[in-house]
Amino acid sequence: MSNNRIKPISVKFPLSGEWCAVNTPGEKIPSHGTDIFGQTYAYDFLQIDWNEKGYRFFNKPMLQSALFGVNLKDTFCWSQPIYAPFDGEVVEVSDGLKERNPVHIVRDLFTVIKNGFFLKAKTNQNLKSVLGNYIILKGNDAYSLIAHARCNSIIVSAGEKINEGQHLADVGHSGNSTMPHLHFQLMDRPELVEAKGIPCCFKSLELYSDGEWSKVKDYIPGRRERFKA
Repeated sequence: MSNNRIKPISVKFPLSGEWCAVNTPGEKIPSHGTDIFGQTYAYDFLQIDWNEKGYRFFNKPMLQSALFGVNLKDTFCWSQPIYAPFDGEVVEVSDGLKERNPVHIVRDLFTVIKNGFFLKAKTNQNLKSVLGNYIILKGNDAYSLIAHARCNSIIVSAGEKINEGQHLADVGHSGNSTMPHLHFQLMDRPELVEAKGIPCCFKSLELYSDGEWSKVKDYIPGRRERFKA
């Protein structure tokens, strides 16, 4: 069976407010260009200035950003709360990895390339330099990965039962991140080295189109679509 025909699992959107997807299975599969680490149907979510073209994720002048970078506190989604997408259990938590501040595209891209080049993944912990601060959850139908969280923001522990909508951590810029954002995916097991991605959609969103907001159910956001939860 083609991966494109697998029915998505519907979960609660793990953020609140207005967002867009930079990488999404609504644009291409695999969404990140690879199936490894269960990323086939993974999403990257961030907040942007909708009055600008592209993905301007900060509120400082472009020249300042290019020359000196942007402080994390001047980006739109850094430290926004991340919520549980379903009822379940916390399987694994890893926190304490410092974030690069300020955000600077050249340095952050170099870090991403370096981490990929030297990566020798055998366990989830070996992937910490890539994942940053992360949480793995177990639900009834799938496991979920929440990655790149803000350093020391995770407020749940392994083995803890969680409820859909519960605050888990905050959006950050740890690991392989070129801007503060949330990496979110569903997968068939908690061991990322062996995991296969599972498609997911979101139970209820509001989509902005032609100057109006409309409610959508069980939706897979497209690239740079404007939506809120």
